[in-house]
Amino acid sequence: MPISVISSIEDKKRLVRRLAGDGRGFAERYGFRVINNPSSLFQVLYLSVLLARRGDFRKAVDSAVALRDSGWDSAARLARSLHADRVRVLREAGQRGDVDQLATVLGDLARAVVDRYRGDLRRLRTAAQQDPARERRLLRDLPGVDDDVIELFLREAQAVWREVAPVADKRALVAARRLGLGRSADDLAGLAGSGESERLAWLVGALARVDLEKRYAELTS
Repeated sequence: MPISVISSIEDKKRLVRRLAGDGRGFAERYGFRVINNPSSLFQVLYLSVLLARRGDFRKAVDSAVALRDSGWDSAARLARSLHADRVRVLREAGQRGDVDQLATVLGDLARAVVDRYRGDLRRLRTAAQQDPARERRLLRDLPGVDDDVIELFLREAQAVWREVAPVADKRALVAARRLGLGRSADDLAGLAGSGESERLAWLVGALARVDLEKRYAELTS
């Protein structure tokens, strides 16, 4: 069924209010708080690593929840976990394919964050002097982190790391284009409001959910 593209600015703003109205981004919608502390930021990072893999996004979310509920809610705790235990937890959460390799990547990622930043990604931000390009470079140097992972992580982190905004991942931009809200992160930032990086994070997270869950019809009917 064709999607009715929104054209008037008032209708766009009305839809933005609807999408961002619950005050939660993608991660928070699935139970991962986005606050500027070590545990929260690391959980958002490994959620991003899992979401960047091909496959059902729900399995990625379930896997991140399983890691957290196994007590691996920080870089230090995940770094101390046994490889075999990570494999078991990921398989039980529904991961398929090369689970052994995924478990290795997650362990390497945790150890790198501990070794380089004492388990605290805020230290990465400080080392980058809050320069978005440097932050991206330092994130890319971490095991398992590529450009897709960075976009997913910063989509959420921009709520608390305001300097990185505006960020919108591929899924959010697909939804934005299909709904007539714009074609770029800058377009969405304009609708969210100047300087409103937290509201922008809520908006792009909601748009990503719309595309992943194929909920276009309920927004345009």
